[in-house]
Amino acid sequence: MTPDRSYSYRVIERAIQLIDADPQGMDLTTLAQAMDMSPAHFQKLFSKWVGVSPKAYQQYLTLDLSKRLLRNHHTTLDTAMTAGLSGTARLYDLFLKWEAMTPGTYAAGGLGLNIMHGWYDSPFGPALLMATDRGICGLAFASDADQSDTWNDMAARWPKARFHDKNQQLDAWAASIFNLQGTATLSLIGAPFQIKVWQALLNIKSGYVTTYSDIAQAIGHPKAVRAVGTAVGRNPIGLLIPCHRALRKDGSLGGYHWGLPVKRAILAHESARRDATQGT
Repeated sequence: MTPDRSYSYRVIERAIQLIDADPQGMDLTTLAQAMDMSPAHFQKLFSKWVGVSPKAYQQYLTLDLSKRLLRNHHTTLDTAMTAGLSGTARLYDLFLKWEAMTPGTYAAGGLGLNIMHGWYDSPFGPALLMATDRGICGLAFASDADQSDTWNDMAARWPKARFHDKNQQLDAWAASIFNLQGTATLSLIGAPFQIKVWQALLNIKSGYVTTYSDIAQAIGHPKAVRAVGTAVGRNPIGLLIPCHRALRKDGSLGGYHWGLPVKRAILAHESARRDATQGT
């Protein structure tokens, strides 16, 4: 990632944190001053990434965001699941393909796997990206935790794997993810039930949400709502496998492995971009 891109992400990350802390109380001038930028420059940079102005974005970061999403942009997954899991998803202009590891690989704790890893700047805080030679197997955020805690949490998922520093391939995937364009391949490593839930998550369109109970119904286990919630919480590939789009039936956010501020920021970002694209 270029120094300019890294700087921009840190600016956006800080701005989101300030807006989230006081979603209705910070005007453009105050935000720009906090970023050591002119109002015009800050608004241009922010709008380029989010797709709407900081003032408009504030409206998406209100506490009732999840309930409004569930009321107005709720998908039950019925159509997508009836057609069968396609194995592809689109995140803005990023095309994803996925391939699941064998259950034996998961059961063996990643024995024999070589996993590359590296830290990257993102608008949602420092991001730990991990990948095998087949594709991305982990994406975690550290804005709500110490980086060492995030690393330990992710590495413990595959305790027998060998870990290596990032290389050009990982850098290229990171550029695709955080520039939101290009192609990235996912390598799903989990138990069969977990992978089935993660596949269902891939069918939730950006800017839309569903519930844990809807996912349970869609995968053919309507009574396994709690198990679905656990599988959603164990998703190792944040953002790309959109576990942030799963809400409780009452419309509350529920949990998020990397912190509710990150979940709220991602949902607000996706909602803003959807509405800006649709002109609503």
